[in-house]
Amino acid sequence: MTKLWIEVIALGFIFWLEGLFPLFQDRTQRFRHAGRNLSMGAINGLLVGFLFSGITLQVIRMGQAKQWGILYVLGDSGWERGFVAILLFDLWMYLWHRANHRIPFLWRFHRTHHSDTEMDCTSALRFHFGEIAFSSVLRLLVIPLIGISYSELLIYEIILQPVIIFHHSNVSLPEKIDRIGRAVIVTPNMHRVHHSQIQTETDSNYSSIFSWWDRFAGTFKRRENTRAIVYGLAYFRELQWQSLAGMLRTPFARFTKQQNQGEV
Repeated sequence: MTKLWIEVIALGFIFWLEGLFPLFQDRTQRFRHAGRNLSMGAINGLLVGFLFSGITLQVIRMGQAKQWGILYVLGDSGWERGFVAILLFDLWMYLWHRANHRIPFLWRFHRTHHSDTEMDCTSALRFHFGEIAFSSVLRLLVIPLIGISYSELLIYEIILQPVIIFHHSNVSLPEKIDRIGRAVIVTPNMHRVHHSQIQTETDSNYSSIFSWWDRFAGTFKRRENTRAIVYGLAYFRELQWQSLAGMLRTPFARFTKQQNQGEV
């Protein structure tokens, strides 16, 4: 429940800030847009809660009992172990996100997230339940591989949720502040590039919490004027794809990635 309350508070606070200091000021359907994205988030929350929460906890307990994972090889050393656990799981999130762009089958589901033409803080919840299911299944393998504990995973997710809500937001942040922030974490201007309709920009800036994974891997890109970014995917700009039903149908539409990016 702690994680849920933090997520709700972060969403409400950032949504309020978007109303006061919006980057794009022509958003006339903010609440309708938010309602659709929050509906997707609710579906995913129920999916994870009913199907994966229990089994994830069992996998963590089994891994701890048998002392599986990289963290047990490194040794248990208090807060240092927790820090390494967060780093390793965030690295996994980077690799998983990149795979969603590189593997065509995974991209079909991930494009539900990228089809949002008016990205804001609620876009952080706009994922197809198919992608969430695949991610949750793979976590059952990654958790014992890393050796992460339940408390370490909970701390990671408590950090993750406000960060991704923030960097999806429509808050107008001064570039100087954004530049300082993205030396460590993913910031709005950094992640806005990732949601660009231009494919070379979409295929960049994959990091979730810590921005340095993109710098290390050579996938970091920046844009001088983020106000000029066009969000979304070219073949999913019609209103039918922005509805809840359209988002659920997006993985099954017959468009190639190049067509999605307007590069037919």
